[in-house]
Amino acid sequence: MSQCSVALLADRGAVRVSGAGARDFLQGLITNDIEKAQGEAAIHAGLLTPQGKILFDFFVLPIAGGFLLDAPKAKAAELVQRLAFYRLRAQVEIAQEPSLIVAAAWDAPPRLPKGVIAYTDPRLPALGVRILLPAKASLAELGCALAIEADYHSRRISLGVPEGGRDYAYGDTFPHEALFDQFAGVDFKKGCFVGQEVVSRMEHRGTARKRIVGIEGEGPLPASGSEITAGGNAIGTLGSVCGASGLALLRLDRAEEALAAGLPLRVGEVAVALRKPAWAHFPIPAPVSP
Repeated sequence: MSQCSVALLADRGAVRVSGAGARDFLQGLITNDIEKAQGEAAIHAGLLTPQGKILFDFFVLPIAGGFLLDAPKAKAAELVQRLAFYRLRAQVEIAQEPSLIVAAAWDAPPRLPKGVIAYTDPRLPALGVRILLPAKASLAELGCALAIEADYHSRRISLGVPEGGRDYAYGDTFPHEALFDQFAGVDFKKGCFVGQEVVSRMEHRGTARKRIVGIEGEGPLPASGSEITAGGNAIGTLGSVCGASGLALLRLDRAEEALAAGLPLRVGEVAVALRKPAWAHFPIPAPVSP
């Protein structure tokens, strides 16, 4: 049996939403169905602008008396403030939870000491287990080989899974573009949530022209933020990078037109090809055979 690997995700933090009204409060705001967050099952979700763009993305896991949100640490204070804006008379308490740190383990199940909260990544099981543990705890207690955060991101990139702030900009990206529909981050049957009308319209009309896709370069890729071009025209932006592999937010219609015309896709001077992972349920353009 293979040994698990574990890495501290230093850029992640926790927000606690508790109280008698916590479930109904979150249900009316977030993109996913809070009823799916039961037992040891967490959900992937987002909080959107009224125009349907992602302000925050997070994981929601149930705990006694409420929920924990595994969220980007740099956005945690802003998330608390935004949730408080919607609180009105709801019986909820919202606060950051600095006593917890976040880690990820993969390849095999970790050992879970007392006081540790763990859940399978709801986006893709191959990403492994996410773990919230006391800030003073040692990762060695999990019985895994110690890895670094870059190892986790290398795995995420290879699986084609985007991350907010790295692969798409908050406040400027629709859930379909960030693959929420592919990774169970939005429930189209749950009813109302902030931005729901726009997101539902994109789903039913199939109007998502941009998507985050995996790319492979013929050599090492340049820095994140570089333009993806075809025939000298920009058609996307490079996100996370690991050597010759990366993720890019791409206009798929323009990529398809370019490939049909025999034009190569490039990032700087590096030619790139698009990858279609097994989980993808949307068409990814491929070169036309001669």
